[in-house]
Amino acid sequence: MRQEIETLFVTPEDMGQIDRAAAASGLSSYGLMERAGQAVAAAALRRFPGALRFAVLCGPGNNGGDGYVAARALAEAGAVVAVHALGDPAALKGDAAIALSAFQGRIAALSDYAPRAGDVVVDALFGAGLSRDVPEGVVDVIAAVEKAAVPVLAVDLPSGVDGRTGAVSGKAFAAEATVTFTCRKPGHLLLPGKDLSGALDVFDIGIPARLLAHHGRHMRVNTPAIWRLALPAENGATHKYVRGHLAVFSGPASATGAARLSATAALRAGAGLVTILSPQDAVPANAAHLTAVMLKVVDDETDLAGLLEDTRLKTFVLGPGFGDAGRARRYVRRIAEHGGRLVLDADGITAFREDPAALFSLFAAGNPRLVLTPHDGEFARLFPDLAQDATLSKIDRACKAAARSNAVVILKGGDSVIAAPDGRALVNDNAPPWLATAGSGDVLAGIVGAHLAQGMAVFEAAASAVWRHGAAGQRAGEGLTAENLLAAIPAWLDI
Repeated sequence: MRQEIETLFVTPEDMGQIDRAAAASGLSSYGLMERAGQAVAAAALRRFPGALRFAVLCGPGNNGGDGYVAARALAEAGAVVAVHALGDPAALKGDAAIALSAFQGRIAALSDYAPRAGDVVVDALFGAGLSRDVPEGVVDVIAAVEKAAVPVLAVDLPSGVDGRTGAVSGKAFAAEATVTFTCRKPGHLLLPGKDLSGALDVFDIGIPARLLAHHGRHMRVNTPAIWRLALPAENGATHKYVRGHLAVFSGPASATGAARLSATAALRAGAGLVTILSPQDAVPANAAHLTAVMLKVVDDETDLAGLLEDTRLKTFVLGPGFGDAGRARRYVRRIAEHGGRLVLDADGITAFREDPAALFSLFAAGNPRLVLTPHDGEFARLFPDLAQDATLSKIDRACKAAARSNAVVILKGGDSVIAAPDGRALVNDNAPPWLATAGSGDVLAGIVGAHLAQGMAVFEAAASAVWRHGAAGQRAGEGLTAENLLAAIPAWLDI
């Protein structure tokens, strides 16, 4: 249970329910605030031992209450503390008022704060629940802190970051570190909130795991603990067809590299056999570069229909460098009608931009057999209404898209979301920024295809592929190219 809780994250609304349930169960709500504030103070002292002054900026709610507890604890530890409040502290109610009364130091107005050398700002203005633009006075303080290059320790989430979406509400602190409580929120994982949060400390303040499990949704951080049990089993009787046969469609002679990247990635990721399905004009270009990957001519639907008669070949990747939208639609229809499993990427996605419903109808029946791997631009071609809805988080968009298409959706980026039609969602957090390079997505498509070919369930195949892709990026290091990313894909035994 504890390992499962460590991967869980909850929305601010769900966290509010969890807090209320904890209080209803007999836990002292002020006791939770006290532990939270003490954790902030401990983090501040540990992370910033050379601070000359801690400027604790306290807001008008419970986040401000955490700040008053932290200020008291810092002062008791012998640190120099300056507290600045947004609004009238006398208007505080409940636990925050208790925290205020326990702090005996001077409190100045937020507008009076002037950053100076040696300061560390403890941002306890607004927590994860903020969904409106920060007030103008807070914008001014954020700008002053940025100009002075003063480090910021955020309480729960940097003020100005929407805890549900990770978006910036007007302006936000860029924290060097953030202290949050119990578990992460979407704003810690989704960009730009992920970057603005800095290093993240998650403190257990004593809320029972059963309450998190009861009130939390099917949202987790993508880690091997989620899908390890779904990994393909191998033994002495395993042979190449047991490990699965994947087919990757090639583009024309002038655009064959993307398919080869996908195919080579699939072999590296464990597929027993990989075949590139190439138009006749591209055969010389492909043959000149292939060794372990096989090559077969597929020029039209008749060729593909004959290939589909081989019952050992059930998994396909279509899209990288493919180019021909009409042919892509025809091939997808053939694969769908034959019961195949398909990773649709890049040009394969764009081929259905005029009629996304035609794609969705092909895979509407039964368990998911389709994996869509769009970046934001490609996502907007299939789901324009979801892409334009500013009220939705990236997680919301991916989940709604998965339900509509009966597909597992990998909405790519530095905060990739993997969503299933049944409502499960994972956010990936191991991808380094240098993965954003030409051909990286082709490698990911090949890894997903390899996992499907090996018989993994579609959601777990996609999630584990995204994680392995991120791990490969970390191994390959800054300055990687798609070619050297291939060699860095970790083996199953290394996970």
